[in-house]
Amino acid sequence: MIELSPVITEWLSLIARWVHVTAAMAWIGSSFYFMQTDMKLVPGAHLPEGVQGEAWQVHGGNFWNMVKYTVAPPRMPSVFTWYIWESRVTWLSGFALLIVVYYMQADLFLIDKSVMDLSPAQAAIFSLISLVVLWFIYDGLCRSPLGRHEVALAVIVYVFLVVLAYAFSQVLSGRAAVNQVGAVVGTFMVANAFTVIHPNQRKNVAAMLKGTPADGELVRKARQRSIHNNYLTLPVILLMISNHYPLLYATRYNWLIVAIVLALGPIIRHFFNSRNAGKGSPWWTWMVTAAGMLAILYLSSLGARAEEAPAGSAATFGRAQEIVSTRCSMCHAREPVWPGLAAPGKNIILDDPEMVRRYAALIDMVAVRSNAMPPGNVTEMTTEERQVLRAWLDGRAAGRQESN
Repeated sequence: MIELSPVITEWLSLIARWVHVTAAMAWIGSSFYFMQTDMKLVPGAHLPEGVQGEAWQVHGGNFWNMVKYTVAPPRMPSVFTWYIWESRVTWLSGFALLIVVYYMQADLFLIDKSVMDLSPAQAAIFSLISLVVLWFIYDGLCRSPLGRHEVALAVIVYVFLVVLAYAFSQVLSGRAAVNQVGAVVGTFMVANAFTVIHPNQRKNVAAMLKGTPADGELVRKARQRSIHNNYLTLPVILLMISNHYPLLYATRYNWLIVAIVLALGPIIRHFFNSRNAGKGSPWWTWMVTAAGMLAILYLSSLGARAEEAPAGSAATFGRAQEIVSTRCSMCHAREPVWPGLAAPGKNIILDDPEMVRRYAALIDMVAVRSNAMPPGNVTEMTTEERQVLRAWLDGRAAGRQESN
């Protein structure tokens, strides 16, 4: 794989992430705005022919009158405001992040050899091909006769994504598996806009400018994909920031946690969609969401590996420090020896006894309750070693005096 200076890699990651977040805010923000405005439209006898409804809004000290035509105004304007580049820049910057963080650092973040012994090139090719192939499968489902049955299609797509989450967890590292599901969903959403929603809108606009009626089938297909994007937005946001939360991605039931997230996002959107449309406030959605979050909390508390047996009742600090020194200090030393690291990872130093004690809670989170560290288990920390760390930490929690 390509190796760059760690300074260059870090700045490339920062720039790509900045652009990605900014573009995503613009894209999702405009999407939420139009969905809310659409559902707050109020019909009236005073409105021109062909107008479905209007919405009065106040922003920036001004009054705004938003009007929606069912098809198009009798006289088409010559200039339109299109919302196109927000989605495309979101995907392009996200793909740049995928390359810089995961493909160029595959041995740390994409691969876990205890899951599957892949080379960096094999893992990157698998990730890239899956984005392309899975889009065509999803697109085929939407274009099939199943596409005319919204609920059935939604259920099939949901099951499809859950199966993918489990499959990815059997091939990639936990962090990469959850991120890959987010990348797949994000690709679906951007491709929906790029290949269906925007082209269909342009075709109908071009036809109406020529005096030809709009094609209702094009409108139906664009609306189908727009609805999918609306309900997938909240899950994809959480999946794409999952790498900051080890208990989400580095536990043994990470794929099941993803399944719950994929269900909760649409449930939350249903509340706001219903409320904005004046169809009532389905408060039950928040009870379901709370139950789902409790389920995630429980699943994440079950630990990193199903085969782990309870650790012994005690372990010496000296043994725990030896494990940390062997498995962690090559990256978390004052002068790291891991290739490409110019400074300790996250500026956390673990080559000193007092520093190991200081970061005990963090070690518990990333190496005992989850297997987030070492990343991709590149130093091959064993289950027994994690048990020793757990026993030492349990002893600290119980107030037992440490022994060397």
